[in-house]
Amino acid sequence: MTKALPSTRGPRTGSRSRAATLPETLATRLADQITAGRIAPGAALEEERLAAAHGVSRTPVREALRLLAATGLVEHRPHRVAVVAQPEPGRLAEMFQAMAELEAICATLCAGAMSRADKARLAARHAAMAELVAADALDRYRDANVAFHEALYAGAGNGYLAELAGATRRRLAPFRAAQLAGGDRLVASHAEHGAIVDAILAGNGAAAAAAVRGHLAATEGAWGLMAGHPPARMG
Repeated sequence: MTKALPSTRGPRTGSRSRAATLPETLATRLADQITAGRIAPGAALEEERLAAAHGVSRTPVREALRLLAATGLVEHRPHRVAVVAQPEPGRLAEMFQAMAELEAICATLCAGAMSRADKARLAARHAAMAELVAADALDRYRDANVAFHEALYAGAGNGYLAELAGATRRRLAPFRAAQLAGGDRLVASHAEHGAIVDAILAGNGAAAAAAVRGHLAATEGAWGLMAGHPPARMG
């Protein structure tokens, strides 16, 4: 499971609390940029350039990259420039497959566990995203897309499952965010979400799971085409 980065949103609970260190804060900022697709998979993370960009010395940047390497978001090898992680195609396919099954379980549970009010909120969230598609607001759609999928995790009513899905999603986030810039993916992604929402509103868990698997297969396929290695498993 992806290791969580320290939070910068406030002190930790417990007998002793502390503010995040500078390397932790830098790691969180860089992780946000990576998972939002603003730093692409395979991109070099040069310590000197990052230090200048953030107005710090290279020492906290080096430590921040070490923290990111522990999460799997960054590949940090001795005596070489760190890069945003880009797993081998086979490994990435396994990650997408695991993500699809986790989200399929979430969608199945949502169909039965969500209240009418929860389902109405999910439908409203999806409807609001149509405006972002029409405006070709890629960055805002990416943020809304994350929130949409997190709503599925929460709606399943299983906290442990939500943790697993959230951690796996974070590891795949750079690829899921990047593929939205390709071709007609905004339009297609929104339509795929629509199939998921319709199935959940109808209380059809099997259809919701199938729609999620189709959505993740399309996401994986779009990334593969962008990266020059279309996956063998495209649904």
